[in-house]
Amino acid sequence: MPACCSYFGMALHVVLVHPEIHWNTGNAGRTCVATGATLHLIKPLGFSLDDRAVKRAGLDYWDHVDLRVWESWEDFEAELPSLGTPWFFSTKGTRTYWDAPLGADTNTVLIFGRETAGLPSTLHERYTSQFVTMPMVAGPIRSLNLSTSVAIAVYETLRQRATNE
Repeated sequence: MPACCSYFGMALHVVLVHPEIHWNTGNAGRTCVATGATLHLIKPLGFSLDDRAVKRAGLDYWDHVDLRVWESWEDFEAELPSLGTPWFFSTKGTRTYWDAPLGADTNTVLIFGRETAGLPSTLHERYTSQFVTMPMVAGPIRSLNLSTSVAIAVYETLRQRATNE
């Protein structure tokens, strides 16, 4: 199966919009390698991809990441319809991720915002019905770590696909 394809013959894409922390991107890349997902990075990035720290965070798997880097959200968005059904992850989403058909009979695109600000409000307005959240108990935590969220979403998508088989 080609590197761009995930389990069960459907493509899985992870998109980080303006990621700021190299460790999170490296860890997300490692999850993508483990699951056959493609990692998309939308510029500007808060680090250089040539930085040793990114490769260190991805360990010796970084060279195996199916990576696409986009100059802007607009460039990526023009290609989005051909990639699959988009799901946007945000603490402001009103539907939980497990209530969304992430593993439906289509290719899936999981989209995450930057660590300090999430996704832009323009995307919230344009894609309202595609926003999902990961529930947390009330308390001092504003959000989960980006790479943790990526892993949760990727494996929930794979779980749903396995259940639908």
